Amino acid sequence: MDFQRLAIQYKTELLGNVVPFWLNKSQDKEYGGYFSCLDKAGKVFDTDKFVWLQAREVWLFSMLYNRVEQKPEWLECARQGGEFLKKYGHDGFGNWYFSLTTDGKPLIQPYNIFSYTFAAMAFAQLGLATGNDEYTSLARQTYDRILERQDNPKGRYNKAVPGTRNLKNFALPMIMCNLNLEMEHLLGKEFVEESAVTLIDEVMNVFYRPEYGLIVENVNQNGSFSDTFDGRLVNPGHAIEAMWFIMDLAERLDRRDVIDQAQTIILQTLEHGWDKKFGGIFYFMDAKNHPPQQLEWDMKLWWVHLETLIALLKGYHLTGSEENLHWFEKVHDYTWKHFKDTESPEWFGYLNRRGEVTHSLKGGKWKGCFHVPRGLFQCWQTLEKMTWRQ
Repeated sequence: MDFQRLAIQYKTELLGNVVPFWLNKSQDKEYGGYFSCLDKAGKVFDTDKFVWLQAREVWLFSMLYNRVEQKPEWLECARQGGEFLKKYGHDGFGNWYFSLTTDGKPLIQPYNIFSYTFAAMAFAQLGLATGNDEYTSLARQTYDRILERQDNPKGRYNKAVPGTRNLKNFALPMIMCNLNLEMEHLLGKEFVEESAVTLIDEVMNVFYRPEYGLIVENVNQNGSFSDTFDGRLVNPGHAIEAMWFIMDLAERLDRRDVIDQAQTIILQTLEHGWDKKFGGIFYFMDAKNHPPQQLEWDMKLWWVHLETLIALLKGYHLTGSEENLHWFEKVHDYTWKHFKDTESPEWFGYLNRRGEVTHSLKGGKWKGCFHVPRGLFQCWQTLEKMTWRQ
């Protein structure tokens, strides 16, 4: 496999196509922040602003400025989005709304913990890029609010009746694996490495169910398996994305055993989640192969496939598994064939089971400036490391 050619392919797509799309099409020059609802050509079709997508774009352009090149236009894009979020994104008490009007009025209450996680990530990177203590302070305050809410992430917006079926969800410990590394310059090396031990244990020994060879989305509070719709729910993309977070932590801790386990879980999840009839990775599945309850279960989503490409490359780089290269080639071919728009910039996000585009939008309520550029960046960086080794 020609790693150098692939590295150039991912880098060129990132810097020549995807980043200019968001830089030129998404910025709100009147009120600040970003429009995420963009059609096939990048035209705005709705002006609501979703806080976690605003934060993700602040993070993305700050990260590019910090790790790729100190381009003034990237920093200004991140800074103006950060200023909009700082002013309108929270209630003044560290609670981050879910969505806002175009001019910053709150629309939906702060029920979603991921508005908090991505705000913390955004302001940590923006503070690093600018040296502005106000941004780093906001990142620290938000991180503290996440820790306060981690046992009940939805707080008073939780619809479950207490005491009947108390489940804990995979998404927060998963995202904390990545968030801690992103904020290490604020949290400190010792804190990150100590918390990594706890997070690795929870992901690999609680949410991973060896009896099925799969990571489930929900478990009982005591860590046991819940034989219910929610307890059997498998999101292959989540599981695989988490494994490259885990490998990043395990590499820091020099835990070869954890790297090998993560590598095994990636391959097990792909074997279970790959659509053997039409290709691509299913969105939702049931651990016991009962009928999934999500009507969109068999759709193919952009982020699932991009996160899988990252994980397969990192797994190969760390373990040398030839099976990773086999799977990478298969997922790479499917992803570039079906999600990349050959007529307009940026990528499609949603396909039906047969691989046909169902939504021609390039951004919306859930898809923004994040998974495509981050995926391209991570693949490019790992492929360059593999090129040097080769």
